[in-house]
Amino acid sequence: METPQFCGATCHTMHPEFAAYRNSPHSRVECVECHVAPGAAGWVSSKAAGTRQLIETMMNTYRRPIPSALESNRLVPARETCENCHWPQAFGSVRLRVFSKYAEDEANTRTQTVLMMLVGGGKIMSIHGAHVGPGIHIRYAAADSSRQTIPWVEYRDTTTGNVQTFVSSDSTPDSVKALAKYEMQCVDCHNRPTHTFDLPDRAMDNTMALGDIAVTLPYIKKNGVEALKANYNSNHEANDKLPGSIISFYRKSYPDLYAKRSQDISQAAQAVLAIYNRNVFPDLKVTWGTYPNNLGHTDFPGCFRCHDGSHSTGDGKSITQDCSTCHEPLAMEEASPEILKTLGIAERISKVQKQ
Repeated sequence: METPQFCGATCHTMHPEFAAYRNSPHSRVECVECHVAPGAAGWVSSKAAGTRQLIETMMNTYRRPIPSALESNRLVPARETCENCHWPQAFGSVRLRVFSKYAEDEANTRTQTVLMMLVGGGKIMSIHGAHVGPGIHIRYAAADSSRQTIPWVEYRDTTTGNVQTFVSSDSTPDSVKALAKYEMQCVDCHNRPTHTFDLPDRAMDNTMALGDIAVTLPYIKKNGVEALKANYNSNHEANDKLPGSIISFYRKSYPDLYAKRSQDISQAAQAVLAIYNRNVFPDLKVTWGTYPNNLGHTDFPGCFRCHDGSHSTGDGKSITQDCSTCHEPLAMEEASPEILKTLGIAERISKVQKQ
């Protein structure tokens, strides 16, 4: 009963999470490692929750979509799970991130953004150091259960005694008094470390960058996104219609190409279908954007829930929105970033993506 197969496949309400889990960096970490607290108390709590979930399933009264563990306040604290491996005092240094984006034109024109992420850690006041470094304690108030609107933030540094309270411009100290307060932890930003759901555009970019979809197929990005955004009443209907819509486009618009590359086109259609089937589940009301990802700020507010320039103290000091606090842009949507050539990885990346 503690295997991922039981948790994700036996209970039909967990299909979305199980699909995302199998496509995640933690796909070899068992569910109970994160969702069950250590010790006897954690075991009893998980069995009580399991009993409740069983009754809801039998009575067909469970919520659709099912709420995230963070939203339902049933997530085991990160210090008891995540921090067994990812301890916050560790120095994370810097990380190079390369993001490929494809335009919806005939050539699927690729641009790349290269960021040097200042992860930091320990006493280094970059991303991790500034939020969970030694002596740093941050509390916040959320105006909604999904914690996407944060009108109040308290920053406390016990090593210096510095305490600052930031309130958003559309709130007042009195208006946030009744709101629930939370101690900031890893999962407030890394809220989808395993069960990550993509948006259509992002999912297509990632799949094309990995070489699972041939980028030399004309308009494949545009057609893939359109097929993903189409309305299907069920995953079964998507299985029947989605691949056919892509194949039909090339058969009608590019008959010569289809005759030569029907296998590449079919493979691309199946890859697009796989994107849909791990992100959208109509029967459980899980669709694009149902589960926000707070890491970053491109697809969802994420960092900008606090770092939006509108959270200020009484004396006018604001939470920084300076981009260089968290990352240094080495290239922004460039066709052929020079930095990748300097690092000697431009050719390797292009080789995969042009297959």
